[in-house]
Amino acid sequence: MQLFYNPDIQPGDSTFTFDKEESRHIVKVLRKKEGDTIQITNGNGYLFTSEILFANEKKCEVRIKHEEVFDPTPYSLHLTVAPTKMNDRYEWFLEKATEIGIHEITPIICEHSERINFKADRFEKILQSAMKQSVQFYLPKLNEPVAYNTFVNNQRDGQLFIAHCEETDKKLLKNALQPRQKVTILIGPEGDFSPKEIKLALEKGYIPVSLGNTRLRTETAAVVAAHSVAFVNEE
Repeated sequence: MQLFYNPDIQPGDSTFTFDKEESRHIVKVLRKKEGDTIQITNGNGYLFTSEILFANEKKCEVRIKHEEVFDPTPYSLHLTVAPTKMNDRYEWFLEKATEIGIHEITPIICEHSERINFKADRFEKILQSAMKQSVQFYLPKLNEPVAYNTFVNNQRDGQLFIAHCEETDKKLLKNALQPRQKVTILIGPEGDFSPKEIKLALEKGYIPVSLGNTRLRTETAAVVAAHSVAFVNEE
């Protein structure tokens, strides 16, 4: 299935017109023509099966033939991941985590963070592309960057975990997870969380966890965490 994404299409719409940029991609690049069937999601769980009525690279119009809504997963995963020094590594994490299954992402700015800049528009496009490529119908929510202390002090519900590298007693994440739960996992920067940050998380009820026997890069740790949660929730 080749899936298109547009947040403006709504349940009950009988027709829909793509903007100039998307129309050009559909007609000029993909060479779709009148009468062709295309699948569209709005990123909120809906799949719209449509037929192209007017194929023009400046204005592509479709008729909605069928709409279907898919239930969300019985669990939710919120990954809070410190921005990496190289943007492409964070982009890789966003792409792979979306393919695996993730619901919300918050970049956290930590004491050891080396980057605080955040390319929100580009990151959103990566999420959209990964959602379409993996044929999913819910677009992960990407939040604005937030200071570590602010996030930890305000996130209280569900299963709360912090993955850090200090040599202390930690549970394996895969053994600590419970299925069908709301899960939040803190992943630190290349220099790891500071002792003060770890102490704060523990005081707020976060469970310290390990992701395995090897030391992982930030983006790798985030992907491993996403896979662990998805695996526990497989039916």
